[in-house]
Amino acid sequence: MDHQKINAVVTANNAAVGRGDMAGVLATFEENGALVGQPDMVAQGRQALEAAFAGFMGIKPQITVTAHDVIVAGDIALHSSTWTLTGAAPDGSKIAQSGFSTVVLRQQADGAWLMVIDNPFGDLLLQAA
Repeated sequence: MDHQKINAVVTANNAAVGRGDMAGVLATFEENGALVGQPDMVAQGRQALEAAFAGFMGIKPQITVTAHDVIVAGDIALHSSTWTLTGAAPDGSKIAQSGFSTVVLRQQADGAWLMVIDNPFGDLLLQAA
């Protein structure tokens, strides 16, 4: 049951990003949540998350999770997934990317799960090796 709820949070985040729905994106994060918006650049807290996602939403990204795994330990969960992304650069050229994401979530007092850390560049170390 928790696996479905956790997957639903990640899916809701990806869908909100694709729609350009900032309120929907922020609703999937804890208040002091963090996003690795670019390698070695962490945005933490509502204002920083909003700034990071505003720039990202400019490419109108459509994100698809291609495979995922969830590990739950008490009120903490790790969601790992492979993903693909399509979008459009400001000049209209097509963008296509793929990668491996790690997301840490925490179960809230009401039973809901929220993202604490979102790192869509989970495979960066492998690429550097």
